[in-house]
Amino acid sequence: MTSRSRRALRWLAALAVVPLLLYLAALTWLWFRQERLLFHPDPWPSQDPPALAAPDVHTVWVDVPGARLHALHLQQPGARGLVFFLHGNGGNLASWFVNTDFYRRAGYDLFMLDYRGYGRSSGQIASEAQLMDDVRAAWRQVSAQYTGRPVVVYGRSLGTGLAAQLAAEVDPALTVLVSPYRSMAALAGEHYPMVPAAVLRYPLRTDEVVARIRGPVWLVHGERDNLIPLAHSEALRAAAGAQHAHLLRLPEAGHNDVHEFPAYLDGLRAELARL
Repeated sequence: MTSRSRRALRWLAALAVVPLLLYLAALTWLWFRQERLLFHPDPWPSQDPPALAAPDVHTVWVDVPGARLHALHLQQPGARGLVFFLHGNGGNLASWFVNTDFYRRAGYDLFMLDYRGYGRSSGQIASEAQLMDDVRAAWRQVSAQYTGRPVVVYGRSLGTGLAAQLAAEVDPALTVLVSPYRSMAALAGEHYPMVPAAVLRYPLRTDEVVARIRGPVWLVHGERDNLIPLAHSEALRAAAGAQHAHLLRLPEAGHNDVHEFPAYLDGLRAELARL
């Protein structure tokens, strides 16, 4: 083999390594910066939303290590119980704390938390463990006020993994999971099959904890959900056990419009009335 041939082979070998190095660099970026992909907080608007003007809606602060979390609490005289609501990965309480009249008519208070960096909440989300610890801190702060009354743990989209973990620990009267995922690892595998699960620092294994929820579980999913397919809710229902987990399928709903369908509102009202 001539020296020119050897140089050509070395160049070819070097070129073959470049895609691998780029792939490893992309995985390294994902490891350290995946919060940017997963969490999409909005700053608090210049004007408070109309819901905050109601006399039964109160601003609450939850102090956690390194941050102060903003929450809103719809608190009515003689409420039957509480819905502890963990919202999705975008926006903030200004866009999530809506439809309060539904909860008033149902006779339930509503407590909703903004995660770190969302709205008025300070700090930044740094790990799944930190995120869950923040949720637990908010739960401890509000749940003591409802001793002897039914409390519902409610999760929407991103919040479903957090809600399922909390419900497995605190045994609520009802767990509501709207547009849930089996796990963030499973969901990422469907959308980004080239990304290994080991790179994900927020696995959020709903499928592992839902079987430990002792009370009833109510799942809701739009059949036109292109972000989190219906199969995720079907798998969670099987994991939780069909004897106490029920799934409401909404044929016309997607991912972000579930709350607009009467079947969802009627179903939630019926679930709350049973408690």
